[in-house]
Amino acid sequence: MKIFKEIESLRTYLKQIRQPAGLIGFVPTMGALHAGHLALIAASHQECNYTVCSIYVNPTQFNNPADLAKYPNTLDQDIAMLEQAGCDVLFCPTHTEMYPHPDHIRFDFGLLDKTLEGEFRPGHFSGVALVVSKLLNIVRPDKAYFGQKDFQQYLIVSKLVADLNFNVQLRCMPIVREPDGLAMSSRNTRLTSAQRKRALVFYQSLQQARARLHAGVAFEVVKAEVKSICENQPEIKLEYLALADTANLSLLKNVTTQSILLIAGYVGEVRLIDNLILTE
Repeated sequence: MKIFKEIESLRTYLKQIRQPAGLIGFVPTMGALHAGHLALIAASHQECNYTVCSIYVNPTQFNNPADLAKYPNTLDQDIAMLEQAGCDVLFCPTHTEMYPHPDHIRFDFGLLDKTLEGEFRPGHFSGVALVVSKLLNIVRPDKAYFGQKDFQQYLIVSKLVADLNFNVQLRCMPIVREPDGLAMSSRNTRLTSAQRKRALVFYQSLQQARARLHAGVAFEVVKAEVKSICENQPEIKLEYLALADTANLSLLKNVTTQSILLIAGYVGEVRLIDNLILTE
């Protein structure tokens, strides 16, 4: 695996390996890799000739400085995992390389970045869109791979790619879970063993909500039930449970042919998100 820290050296190398009949797959990450990230690498490895991964903790998408400071840094371990997974290229730039000048670009995605995560993390998706724009421009991949766990982010990136005419195919890959159902996340490493068990309440709430909705129970009733469950759990704070359209995240009152349940909340000081697509 070749490792690059500078944009121009990466571009030069990719120009050399890019072939008319070859495909370059791209997996953007912020490091602290786990099996969920490796599933994206595997998908790219299967569908493309070359796989590029980036590791960069992007400061412009953190609206909480403390959250940025606590984000895990496991670069050496990440490199070993990527090599074992068969990744071809790693791009791990510095902040100076990615932001040589103060950035003043802001993105507005209408309702899509104002609801759910956008409501609780103002400015987050503008920062995501900025760094993804930079990375897609630098790597120029044929395919880019994102995880379903950050479903709203995937829709934001889809809108970005469509509006700015990036020549890339986006792939949204299923959530990878621990054996007990907890969605894999870099933030899970910050949980104590007791908090790790309590964190299951979010996935269990999604499963219960799905069953109740399919049984014909009104969503407002289901939401109240989930809120009550979370309020009775130590260290658990529910931020939202939402039923939304998978195309644009407009909020729904009833299950439709394209529905998704999304949940977010805190376990102690650690914020987690999860979701379940109800219909294919």
